[in-house]
Amino acid sequence: MGGLAHFLEDEGLATTQISLIRPQTENTRPPRALWVPFELGRPLGAPNDPAFQTKVLRAVLALLERDDGPVILDDFPEDAPAVAAAEDGEGWFCPINLPPPPADLAAGGGFKAAIEAEIGGLTTWYDIALRQRGRTTMGLSGMTIHEITDFICAFLDGEMPDNPNENQSLGQSLKFAVEDLKAFYREAAGAQPGHNTGKEMNNWFYGDTAAGKALYALWPIIDKLAETADDSFMKTFANLLLIPASQKYRAKKEA
Repeated sequence: MGGLAHFLEDEGLATTQISLIRPQTENTRPPRALWVPFELGRPLGAPNDPAFQTKVLRAVLALLERDDGPVILDDFPEDAPAVAAAEDGEGWFCPINLPPPPADLAAGGGFKAAIEAEIGGLTTWYDIALRQRGRTTMGLSGMTIHEITDFICAFLDGEMPDNPNENQSLGQSLKFAVEDLKAFYREAAGAQPGHNTGKEMNNWFYGDTAAGKALYALWPIIDKLAETADDSFMKTFANLLLIPASQKYRAKKEA
């Protein structure tokens, strides 16, 4: 949409848009855009909340009144309100009670030990989810959950692990490993009673688990590695795909 906006503006039509991925909007540089810290697929925030959605629409339309361009990229200042309840009226029960991670996760293989402890607590719930659904989204990497942990934590320990799949780049193998790790956690937590929103799940994973904290620690490491290895895919993965923009915004707000 950002690229299309330039063509429309050249024809004399003023444009404005909502952005869900800020770095992408920074690259396309549309004339006017409002970045919102919401889930992908929900540019207006929570469903069934017309008052909040109207507020977002007014903010994005207000950019048309600005004259401080030629490029305006504003940040919407509020998080979306929590979705009130599932259609059946049942909210998400408390997530799995995982062991608290050590204060210094980076010391002495702390990430690996903490993630393995979490996996131990999640495995039963993951197996329940697998039986209930009859399928899993894990498997992109071709590794077991313990091999995935070893692979990801090798980067955190300053090592350069062997590529488990010679038919793809190391960056692609890392992406698939990370996606499988997130799938394992989310499917296990999703087996809990009640209904959870994607935002609740992301807040839990990135805010409360050692695995989520490991991905934050991984971010600058693989960004730097991509520069030295000249791996453009790994750099894109580090900056756009590793951690959702809404979670980066949340972490910055809480810092």
